[in-house]
Amino acid sequence: MRPRKPNHKEYVLRLYIAGTTPRSSRAVANIKEICENRLKNRYDLEVIDIYQQPVLMQGEQIIAAPTLVKKLPLPLRRFIGDMSDTKRILVGLDLRPKDQDG
Repeated sequence: MRPRKPNHKEYVLRLYIAGTTPRSSRAVANIKEICENRLKNRYDLEVIDIYQQPVLMQGEQIIAAPTLVKKLPLPLRRFIGDMSDTKRILVGLDLRPKDQDG
């Protein structure tokens, strides 16, 4: 077991996409950029193509793609779309935008 850093939350994210559409590609690029800029070394992002692995979406009750599911830290949250609204994603992930003070 590796020791955990008590002051840093680890984020567990799943991004459900529908094939290699432009919208899916944008969602992957956008969420990877957010994660690298705001959660460097503190996240686990799994990209799941619902066409390749349809069983995985059933347990999550995915009704649209792309959908991002924040599993941890709680509370669980879902975001639908291409993840281009960075401010909305940051607020939903409980991260404040860099330009916003306390």
